[in-house]
Amino acid sequence: MLSAVASMSAMGLGLGLLLGLAARKFHVETPPIVDEIERLLPGTNCGQCGFPGCRAGAEALVEGTAPVSLCPPGGRELAMELVQITGADLDAGGARDAREDVPQMVAFIFEDHCTGCTKCFKRCPTDAIVGANRQIHTVITDACIGCDACIEVCPTEAIILRPKPRTMRNWYWDKPDPEADGGDLDMRRSA
Repeated sequence: MLSAVASMSAMGLGLGLLLGLAARKFHVETPPIVDEIERLLPGTNCGQCGFPGCRAGAEALVEGTAPVSLCPPGGRELAMELVQITGADLDAGGARDAREDVPQMVAFIFEDHCTGCTKCFKRCPTDAIVGANRQIHTVITDACIGCDACIEVCPTEAIILRPKPRTMRNWYWDKPDPEADGGDLDMRRSA
């Protein structure tokens, strides 16, 4: 019995040492900008960007294969921060253009249909749902990323996605389009 314990301990120590050496030898350095971008992303790995996690999305953004508007839960605020870090152009948004008026979606719970089963807030990756067993639940809109996880598990279909309400934190004024005014301003200046 003692020899079995000693041999298993020696084998575990030897394999652990081998793994440690392999990790040092084959370590791949990543650019520090990837870590900085990953810290900005929500970190819930919801997959709405089309990548298997926030780290993969950050790497694609650094490589230039993903637009700065890749993260729907982050919305326009995150896209603007990513423009400042990467120096990329917001106009080159690709499939998901951050300039479009596509509102960020958040969950909403119809309280008259909620049974308080707690399935939704157990599933929420950002703890945006507040409630207790057999009590009505509600959503903290600032924490919700609109990932649909709570909608899938709700047995009473009391949860839907709605556009995030506009507040002073997430409201922005669009740049005026000089061509939309039809050149009237130039005619008034020349007169």
